[in-house]
Amino acid sequence: MELLYNFPLWAAILAILFAQGVKVPIRMIATRHFNPGLAFSTGGMPSSHSAAVTALATAVGLQEGFDSSMFGIAAVFSIIVMFDSTGVRRQSGEQAIVLNLLMSDFHRIVDEAKLWNKKQEFEKREELRELLGHQPIEVFFGGVTGILLSIILYYTIF
Repeated sequence: MELLYNFPLWAAILAILFAQGVKVPIRMIATRHFNPGLAFSTGGMPSSHSAAVTALATAVGLQEGFDSSMFGIAAVFSIIVMFDSTGVRRQSGEQAIVLNLLMSDFHRIVDEAKLWNKKQEFEKREELRELLGHQPIEVFFGGVTGILLSIILYYTIF
């Protein structure tokens, strides 16, 4: 039952759920296209990774003190995750774009040469995911989301 009272854990989980859920209306406002699947996908505004780790670090700081070792661990963990979101994961997404273009060109050649369009759908390959990482602005707003959510939760519920 102690798990139910773990404020940092719940702050991080709620930050993930909030950030994932708010992606749908943000994208709908920006593109006028409703895509509920965004709530279950990677990438997009705001970064749920950043929201989770900053909510965790903020909650630990509020509960244990911002001078505690636990806050230091959580803060460094947050920095690493957010750096990775804009670095390695973002580069993977950009490489996926290039690979998808290469695959598209290859498929076009095969279509012309071997009537690709007459093949069954199950024979075609699924494209690689291109939204693996985040733009720096997405990570920033994910971080702000996590910090604000933890502060609000701490002073209203816990």
